[in-house]
Amino acid sequence: MSNRQILQAMSGLMAGMFVAILAGTVVSNALPRIIADLGASQSSYTWVVTAELLAMTATVPLWGKLSDLYNQKLLLQLSLGMFVVGSLLAGFSHDVGLLIFSRVAQGIGAGGLTALAQVVMAAIIPPRRLGKYAGIFGAVFAVGTVAGPLIGGVLVDTSWLGWRWCFFIGVPFALLAIVLLQRTLKLPTTRREAKIDFLGAFLIVAGVCAILIWVSLAGNQFAWASWQTAALTGGGAVLLVAAVVVEMRVPEPIIPLGIFRNPTVSLTTLASLLVGVAMFGGTVFLSQYFQVSLGKSPTIAGLMSLPMILGLLVSSTVVGQIISATGRWKIYLIVGAVFMAVGLGLLSTIGADTHFGLLSVYMAVMGIGVGMLMQNLVLAAQNDVPAAELGAATSVLSFFRSMGGTIGTSVLGAILANRVASEMTKGLQEAGVPAGAAQGGGHGVPDMTTLPAPMREIVEHAYGVATGDLFLVATPFAVLALIAVFFIKEKPLKDTSGMERLAEESDSVGGAKSAAVG
Repeated sequence: MSNRQILQAMSGLMAGMFVAILAGTVVSNALPRIIADLGASQSSYTWVVTAELLAMTATVPLWGKLSDLYNQKLLLQLSLGMFVVGSLLAGFSHDVGLLIFSRVAQGIGAGGLTALAQVVMAAIIPPRRLGKYAGIFGAVFAVGTVAGPLIGGVLVDTSWLGWRWCFFIGVPFALLAIVLLQRTLKLPTTRREAKIDFLGAFLIVAGVCAILIWVSLAGNQFAWASWQTAALTGGGAVLLVAAVVVEMRVPEPIIPLGIFRNPTVSLTTLASLLVGVAMFGGTVFLSQYFQVSLGKSPTIAGLMSLPMILGLLVSSTVVGQIISATGRWKIYLIVGAVFMAVGLGLLSTIGADTHFGLLSVYMAVMGIGVGMLMQNLVLAAQNDVPAAELGAATSVLSFFRSMGGTIGTSVLGAILANRVASEMTKGLQEAGVPAGAAQGGGHGVPDMTTLPAPMREIVEHAYGVATGDLFLVATPFAVLALIAVFFIKEKPLKDTSGMERLAEESDSVGGAKSAAVG
């Protein structure tokens, strides 16, 4: 395919990815208003966020496997259709139960888009040329990440629109993506005769959901050491062990365990998990730091994350072009992991009085590292697996990155809450104020506009110290990711697309069978 044909085919993919990213970020500033309007509880607040993430993470491997068996274009359109249905249900919700159900539907659709977009790219673009197009996807990721909270804030604050439009706004983009895919994406309809392993799919989804529900709610809805923890972790472990047993015995497993015999796949998967913990776990709390510790509005807080997004945007685009031009990729994984670790280490020094100029440099350093790492880990894995396993390998990396992000966010969130509580108790004691005077000593997020100046200073300091500690906890995960990518063996990037490789593999298998018959 020519560059023009590839860009035309990618237009629908990029619109779809933008929708998936927007769905996860646009509601962040709107959730307090949504929960208040629906008369829901704090636990419902958690579930509105968690439901989409659970559904997306748990279904990514299934979408990846389906892409190896059925028409990828149709699956992409199906996932977009699922997203549209979920968005419309969410926008018209009048009770929190329907809203949570609709978020599950959105999450299933977003899981398909997350897995399939990169699979389709690998199918139509040779690894040697894939770098620069992966850089464009990094740019879409950056724009969707920074635009989501800003759009959400504007919609909620506009009286004639309101929070329901946070869900409706993605619908036209999704419908546009369906039309663009139909017109521009030309993929051969290849269907392999195979049965889907529904038992394995059920066991994987159930086991992953049990673990993710535990890490999402432990420390908030129940104690880390409690019967709920024992039930969820024990049940999740049993389900996942059963899934492994099933996957080893069926002819077409959802996750072919044999791909982990490939050192490149194993190491890129481990690195993706660690990047998810370090990146999502650390940065998701930056917006809260900007608003609570630095006293900024939600809109300004969204704009303050621009240095990190710009760092990601520039590094993913530039490095993608360089990789396509030179064919060398491992050095950029190593440099990216170094930048991410250094960025997290620098961010661990922040506090309530950190100058924004210094903070911008720290965020940019981290963004540059993440931009070099995320897409190129996928590129390294896709380059080193048979074309018939492209979907499985790609979805495994996406799955573990999402899993790492969910675990990191939940665990670091619990650490943040405890650190804030202890710092506020300490500050209140030094000021001679009873510890319960600041909304439970830090277990709830205080409304900064209602606090007197001395109390506000204590809260700002507590959140500044706690956020710095979060980045300190996240830094070792980035160092471990650096060690993992160091051991990845660099192999020359292939010059043939996934479709061409699949045809070659089919021909060689057919030739081998003919020779055996002869």
